[in-house]
Amino acid sequence: MTRFRKGQSGNPQGRPRGSGLTGKLRKAIATEAKEIITAMVDKAKEGDTAAARLLLDRVLPALKAEAAPVAIPGMQAGSLSERASAALEAAAKGELSPDTAAALVAAVGGLARIIEIDELERRIAALEERHERD
Repeated sequence: MTRFRKGQSGNPQGRPRGSGLTGKLRKAIATEAKEIITAMVDKAKEGDTAAARLLLDRVLPALKAEAAPVAIPGMQAGSLSERASAALEAAAKGELSPDTAAALVAAVGGLARIIEIDELERRIAALEERHERD
């Protein structure tokens, strides 16, 4: 049993929300926001790269690397180790970037774990079925 009820403050007469330093700072910024933004834009126009970066970071999303689809011979068929080897060979020949090859090898490893779990589930089901018959 807890001392306090869910959703009810343990100190209802305590300090009001937003009355601390952070709350005061937020209120001050809110009242001066237009002037602050104008000053930052002016600084950026004058060549202040820190101001420009701050503004652009807030407006434009960061660019993310995007890998293009690639066709690698040997990745569609064969054993899992042959598929991983095909990715590494493609990277060694310069046909594939090392990070893309590493991602493909990791994906083959993940596939191997999934296949292993499926096989274990099938074996357990067969053992349980055999046990129930005996």
